[in-house]
Order: sequence, then structure tokens, then C-alpha cells
Amino acid sequence: MKIRSEGEIAERTERPGVAVGLAWTPSGGDVLFVEANAMKGKGGFTMTGQIGQVMQESMQAALTWVRSNADRLGVAEDFFANHDLHIHVPAGAIPKDGPSAGVTMATALVSLLTKRRITPLLAMTGEITLSGNVLPVGGIKEKVLAAKRAGVRDVILPSENKMNVEEDLTPEQLENLNVHYVKTIDEALKVSLPQVAEGPAAKILATPPKDPKQDYNPTQPVKEPEPVHDRVLTQA
Repeated sequence: MKIRSEGEIAERTERPGVAVGLAWTPSGGDVLFVEANAMKGKGGFTMTGQIGQVMQESMQAALTWVRSNADRLGVAEDFFANHDLHIHVPAGAIPKDGPSAGVTMATALVSLLTKRRITPLLAMTGEITLSGNVLPVGGIKEKVLAAKRAGVRDVILPSENKMNVEEDLTPEQLENLNVHYVKTIDEALKVSLPQVAEGPAAKILATPPKDPKQDYNPTQPVKEPEPVHDRVLTQA
């Protein structure tokens, strides 16, 4: 198991499209980098890094969520049709599998497509659903300790794993570490990419539609439709 340093994490996350995940291994927890890139193409999607079937499915789920929320993330409608995407998990000689990097992959994609780098010294773990929920995962103690060893200052965890943190980790082990519990990808983005989560497009689309009844005034006369060439045009 390689010991990551604070400097390595800060350096590798300097550009958009790179997010830091947390993995469980038989020898303990470890930090996992997820890199996303885009190039001109026809909508292709490539996944590399000696990843297992479950992790590939997590990548597909992350991409589906991002595409379905492209409008409010400020991504152009035709971007996916005119570009190929590639997600890579470095350390290709080491087999990797499991669903817990789902939130990391979604974050890496959003970071890439919005051209925003993630919050410095931040790591995360959590399975995701197509509707944007973040589900609990295992190995929380090992993952949190790995984050602390690597110099991480903020950790995003599924809200349902809060009990694992409270029962398995001591206050000393959590010292100088900010733990953020989330239920959805949107909540995770508020921590990892706050400038995207609070951006104009996200705010507009997050605002519920106005109820037309609120503007109804019974004392105001109803306007008759204006005639066009002496006839009112209607649609069948």
C-alpha cells in the first residue's frame, strides 16, 4: 500500500477533471485518484485502469446522472454528441472493483465539464444511484484513516455511514479532519465544487416553478384574445 502525501494530492488535483476517492484494501484503506478527460469525437465513453465490472457500472451511472443534469450544470446540450469522454483510474497494475467510487466519478466528470477544480485536499466515497442518491459503503474506518494519513482535510461520506464513524473512530483519529455527510450528489457537489452547485444555472433550475394561482387577481378583467386578420388563430 502506497502512502500518499498532502503534496501529491494537491498537485494532482490542480486541474479540473481529477477527484480523490477512498478505497478499502486487504491491507487497509488507500487514496484513489479518478481522472476524467474529453476530446472531440462522437459521444464515445472509455474506461481504463484495470477496473472490475461493478466499478464500470458505477462509471456508467455517474455519466448518466451528469448527462441528465447537464442543463443545470451549465453544460451545452450538444457537448456529449460532439465529444468522447475517458475516465481513468491510475495504478493500472492493481485490480480495482466495487461501487464506492461512484460519487468520486460523478464529481470528476462535473469538474471536467464545468472546468472547475475540486476543493483542495478533499476525498470522498459513496455509491450513487441514477436518481442522484448517495448510498452507504463499507470500510469506513480504514478509508477515513487513509485520508488522514494522506493529508486530506475534508472527507465526504454517505449520511448513512455516520454511525460507523461515531462507533469505530475516536476523536483523536478524527482530529483536524472535517467530515461532511451527504444524501445526494447535489449535496456532495456543494462541498467539492461549491462554485458549480451555487452557480446561476443550478440556482435557476433548482427553483420550483411559480404557481400561476399566486398571481391570479379576481378583480382584474380577463383579456380577450387579440384578433389576427379578423380571426382568432387556434391550434387543433
